[in-house]
Amino acid sequence: MNITVMAHDKKKELMVQFCTAYKSVLAKHNLSATATTGRMVADATGLPVSLFMARSQGGHQQVDARIAYNEIDMVIIFTDPNDNDVWEDQRIIQTLRLCEMHNVPVATNLATAEMLILGLQRGDLDWREMARPRNSIR
Repeated sequence: MNITVMAHDKKKELMVQFCTAYKSVLAKHNLSATATTGRMVADATGLPVSLFMARSQGGHQQVDARIAYNEIDMVIIFTDPNDNDVWEDQRIIQTLRLCEMHNVPVATNLATAEMLILGLQRGDLDWREMARPRNSIR
């Protein structure tokens, strides 16, 4: 499975903690992330992480394109509900919209992310393998 993680600045440490806690599950899959989040996760966990550009440089658009081409099987994006940046809200809404359109499981908070990861571990998301083209992110 191709799993992409992203996090607002105030949620990056939470993403690192999440990936550390579920390292054994994530290690069995292809992990990608926007630049800063990906480097932090890779440094903390030792997991290989394919990096997109930084969010401010178009990383969000790269993720959105991969979702549209059915190359991402799961998105975990920890958002800061107190962020008042209208442009950031629109980027997140676009990502959520694409996940909805392409039937990609997505989590925006820790509780939902844990449910997706535990489902992934049980094999509940194996149907995504049939929906994705043979080429992976790496």
